[in-house]
Amino acid sequence: MIKTKRIKQIQDYIFEHQTASLDELCDVFNVSKNTIRRDIQELVELGEIKKVYGGVAVNAEALVSFSDRKIRNQQSKEVIAKAAASYVEDGDVIFIDSGTTTLEMIEYIKMKNLTIITNNLDFMINALPYENLNVISTGGVLERKTNSFISLKQFNLLQSYNINKAFMASTGISLTNGVTNASPLESETKTIAVERSSKVFLLVDRDKFDKYGLMTYCGLDEIDYVVTDQMPYENYQEFFNQNEIELVVAEDHD
Repeated sequence: MIKTKRIKQIQDYIFEHQTASLDELCDVFNVSKNTIRRDIQELVELGEIKKVYGGVAVNAEALVSFSDRKIRNQQSKEVIAKAAASYVEDGDVIFIDSGTTTLEMIEYIKMKNLTIITNNLDFMINALPYENLNVISTGGVLERKTNSFISLKQFNLLQSYNINKAFMASTGISLTNGVTNASPLESETKTIAVERSSKVFLLVDRDKFDKYGLMTYCGLDEIDYVVTDQMPYENYQEFFNQNEIELVVAEDHD
């Protein structure tokens, strides 16, 4: 089993059982204790799992008010998507990244005349009723975990397109690790989308700051607009000012 897949399965197992011993994880995933320790350390650094005596447990913050957080997160996705969509104009050629926040943009751009390049399967399906949306798939192999297409290394259609605006998602962002993603398989497509776009918009809610995934797909200084739902820490504000990145804080007016 490849490492990234195993780590994701370990994470799912711990969340399902809330706690797990190292011996238990070794038996379930048929790996050595040294391997489990290395995998666990990567999960601990992501912030949702902590070490306890003899094993690991889900962080209390990750368990408390899960349903409330889910509702809040959905509201955040909607207001962020609405704010990002306000930058889309008739005639634009845009890239829509995989992810649930970017998916929400369909509601706010569906009546515009656009060419949309995307690897987001759910977005393609939701765009079907709107003939004014010219949808181009990036092609490749379907990654079922994220409902997105991943590129084949020798054949990436994105390299042929000139994109006005890219609307990107991220597992987490940090000043040290940049813009990151949990899936290495998607990272090449994300990197090329950023490179081929005149303007890059990063859609991230408040929980994504100071977090990072397994792969960095672009530097934070390669982003033109950061669209979020709460004013970030001062060190981020300073970085955005220094690098001429426009910070857009979306607000829910309902």
